[in-house]
Amino acid sequence: MTTLGEIAVASGARLQGGDAATVITGVAPLDRAASGQLSFLIHPRYRSYLAATRAAAVILSPADVADCPTPALVTDHPHIAYARAAVLFALTSKSPIGVHPAAWVSPEARVAADAWIGPHCTVEAGAVIETGVVVGPNCVIGEQAVIGAGSRLVAQVTVCHRVQLGRRVLVHPGAVIGSDGFGLALDRDGRWLKVPQLGGVQIGNDVEIGANTTIDRGALEDTVIEDGVKLDNQIQVAHNVRIGAHSALAGCVGIAGSAQIGRHCMLGGGVGIAGHLEIADRVQITGMSLVAQSINEPGTYSSGLTVEPNRLWNKISARLRRLDELFRRLAVLEKKVNQNSDPQSLSPR
Repeated sequence: MTTLGEIAVASGARLQGGDAATVITGVAPLDRAASGQLSFLIHPRYRSYLAATRAAAVILSPADVADCPTPALVTDHPHIAYARAAVLFALTSKSPIGVHPAAWVSPEARVAADAWIGPHCTVEAGAVIETGVVVGPNCVIGEQAVIGAGSRLVAQVTVCHRVQLGRRVLVHPGAVIGSDGFGLALDRDGRWLKVPQLGGVQIGNDVEIGANTTIDRGALEDTVIEDGVKLDNQIQVAHNVRIGAHSALAGCVGIAGSAQIGRHCMLGGGVGIAGHLEIADRVQITGMSLVAQSINEPGTYSSGLTVEPNRLWNKISARLRRLDELFRRLAVLEKKVNQNSDPQSLSPR
């Protein structure tokens, strides 16, 4: 059982108008919360649901307290408070320790006594599984890979040879870390030659890697994901990329080889980063933007066009195709205007 008082302590919020001993059974949105559940108000779009909520308590900002009909957990940062409170209700199961009978662990691997290697896993020679690690079913840990203390590989994760994961790394199903980068050389006869990828991957502490995300190994030096980075699902990180500490990347971001992403950056869904670029610290790039040149200053950056009704978009597209022609015609007109305004052209002959 979790009480309002415990939630207040965990979230750092101030309890107003309620009994600290009240038992909270779960969390739910404002418009669907039932008696005994905790809710929250983060975005003003949902403020209209506040007056009629049946929640036992609501996490909200001081500006919304007057409109709250229930006990409130008041904080200047409701989103952060909710994140801390929700941890108390997350479903967690204690993993066993040891090696499942259906797993295979090389005798040359080193597995901590309190780690868990789940069914149908493979742990190859020289791999190191540190204390408190949980390796879920169907995972593959390559030769000389290191899985840092307290990390968890949920299921079906592939960690290739010489990849290093830091402490408390969470990797979701289907992720592949350390596969070959896309290194090719075009021979004179028109055939592609594979360039061996001799580097590795270094993952820092407290990193989260989403489902089916792929992080390629470096061509010579390592691909590096620094501490606290959060990667969503289906992200492609190419060889020799470096992502700075505490950056967050949404789903389907694609980063080409040797690009450098700064610290505390945020990339929206579907952003594309061309290779060999540098992105400064504290840059935000909105969804579906294409970054084709380096960004040297912090700030928010965007590219692309938003969706329009099809008939309007067809007109816009047709006009876009004529931009070059219109620019040339405008240049001719400007030249004629400048000639006509030249004093010498107006003098009697």
